[in-house]
Amino acid sequence: MRFLADLMSQVRNEGEKICEGGGARAIENQHGKGRLTARERIHLLVDRETFFELGLYAAHGMYEEWGGAPAAGVVVGTARIHTRLVMIIANDATVKAGAFFPMTAKKVIRAQNIAIENRIPTIYLVDSAGVFLPLQEDVFPDTDDFGRVFRNNAVMSAMGISQIAAIMGMCVAGGGYLPVMCDHLLMTDGSGLFLAGPALVQAAIGQKVSAEDLGGAAMHSAISGTIDFREPNDEACIARIRSIVEKWGYRRLSPWDRKKPVEPALAAEEIYGIYDSSPARPYDMKEIVARVLDGSRFDEYKPEYGKTLICGYGRIGGFAVGIVANQKLHAQQIDHQGHKRMEFGGVIYTESAEKAARFIMDCNQNLIPLVFFHDVNGFMVGRDAEWSGIIKAGAKMVNAVSNSVVPKVTVIVGGSFGAGHYAMCGKAYDPRFVFAWPTAKYAVMSGDSAAGTLVEIKVKQLERGGKQLSEEERKELYESVKRTYDEQTDPRYGAARLWIDKIIDPIETRDAITQALEAAALNPDVAEFKVGVLQT
Repeated sequence: MRFLADLMSQVRNEGEKICEGGGARAIENQHGKGRLTARERIHLLVDRETFFELGLYAAHGMYEEWGGAPAAGVVVGTARIHTRLVMIIANDATVKAGAFFPMTAKKVIRAQNIAIENRIPTIYLVDSAGVFLPLQEDVFPDTDDFGRVFRNNAVMSAMGISQIAAIMGMCVAGGGYLPVMCDHLLMTDGSGLFLAGPALVQAAIGQKVSAEDLGGAAMHSAISGTIDFREPNDEACIARIRSIVEKWGYRRLSPWDRKKPVEPALAAEEIYGIYDSSPARPYDMKEIVARVLDGSRFDEYKPEYGKTLICGYGRIGGFAVGIVANQKLHAQQIDHQGHKRMEFGGVIYTESAEKAARFIMDCNQNLIPLVFFHDVNGFMVGRDAEWSGIIKAGAKMVNAVSNSVVPKVTVIVGGSFGAGHYAMCGKAYDPRFVFAWPTAKYAVMSGDSAAGTLVEIKVKQLERGGKQLSEEERKELYESVKRTYDEQTDPRYGAARLWIDKIIDPIETRDAITQALEAAALNPDVAEFKVGVLQT
């Protein structure tokens, strides 16, 4: 219990540091220009305490040679404005003048993709110097780079997803297309919107022109006609955005069933005492799920079959959901020959994969969103597993997950390794949101397994060359590999690379899933469910 609480405290402290952006001096410089910071703007814009930040750890520990890029220099998350759910994307000008690092572009694109999948209206608070030029080769050309942002602007508009952009600082070069491709465009006095700034214009064509004449708010309001609203300052601009949003109509909601929410019968705080990361002390995942579900009520599906995967129905935040969760308790199973065997918790066996595949298909058939709780070591291996058809059963489960048309939300509680990660709706399988506890581990295999495997490979390589490692050298190599692997399996490493949308406090799991389901409820379109050819 103490371990989990301490780990969460560490994550919170790091998060508070990240929220400082470029630091006190950069914040002071921003205020000196008469401008608010990104977080101050968001605070004024949204309904009180409704901002649900995503991607806080983006670029964490990266770009250190350039002084770092806290939160990748852009603040992203969902919020409510006059009770309407919106996605907010705000450049943080305190971090390298809001310049786009490679991870900045990927974070903006991830936010846009969430908005596209869930039909969330999107508001951009623009204050950016454009591409971070020393890293342009990793920002500019690819499908998940800078240009994709503007492509998404156009696609979102065509889909009927409302977009508002407010230029509240600099907006230069290719970045100028983002606000102009939105449905509404606001601009504050003292801001600039141009494809090339005064210095570049003079160098390129020899023309001397002031920033205000070239691309100031007055010019774009009265001469080019580019902007819709000219505002004197940040506060007035934010008030205008709220006024526009307040007049929006309401679109048709999705078919997901929702009742009045009921708090769990069991206290969420008890999760700290239930979860245990030690393999020697397996815990009951049902006890975790009970502290997330409305009224702690759970209709378990096939409870006596495939016991290492828990499947069943419940409600979270009033929404009907299907739960697929890894059970960490060991379980006794009887095979088709009548033999009893002990099944290890956290491992997916043939029976559990078959059960989950059928359950996932049933949820799609009945329009029930899916929530996956990960603490998985992988699929069972060995002769008995292969003879039982583990690959066929696993393929069936992966097929069902891949072709699901209902919203999927993933919560990584503990380990999430190898093909087990895929089958449990890992990032590659289009979950609407991916959340992780600070105890999450995310890799092909655990650090211990990887280190043991790589040491054996190295030893055999050396033996073929006539060399041998001493016990001390083997131990040193093992510890070196394990240290690297453990660092890379840390959820902060994954969150830095946007494999994870948000690291959450375990006791806030229910709230995070509810936020995700409320976002998913904005999209009324459900494709026809098809699985193609299934292994049987």
